[in-house]
Amino acid sequence: MTNDLADRRRIEISLLALRAGVLIVMLMWTLDKLIHPDHAAAVFENFYGLSGLGSGLMTAIGIAELILLALFAAGVWKRLTYGLVFLFHGISTLSSYQQYLEPFDNLLFFAAWPMLAACLALYLLRDQDRLLTWGRLRGQD
Repeated sequence: MTNDLADRRRIEISLLALRAGVLIVMLMWTLDKLIHPDHAAAVFENFYGLSGLGSGLMTAIGIAELILLALFAAGVWKRLTYGLVFLFHGISTLSSYQQYLEPFDNLLFFAAWPMLAACLALYLLRDQDRLLTWGRLRGQD
């Protein structure tokens, strides 16, 4: 394998690992909306100031997120899906600003920042993220 090919392969493996890591976190937040919609509604009220969201709306949001994450996981419409994942996680990260004011009481919230960096890297390098993507599997990449 030439150095260029080996470098490309390492980049593809790294981007796949980032995509899988981001997917795991986002999927758990999405499943929370589907399995525990009342908890998810409380999170929306506490962090986004959106009150009165019922379990039906949380379920609908969860289903929409699940579709987005399936497309993201498959590397479909990367500009849109990677961009939306980055945007949604960015909103989530920034809306938690109060937790950052008391850092040692809320250490786990700081894990959002490296994940946000991973989302940004995936978005910026989306054209190089080809390993196990729908286009690659269909022979279009």
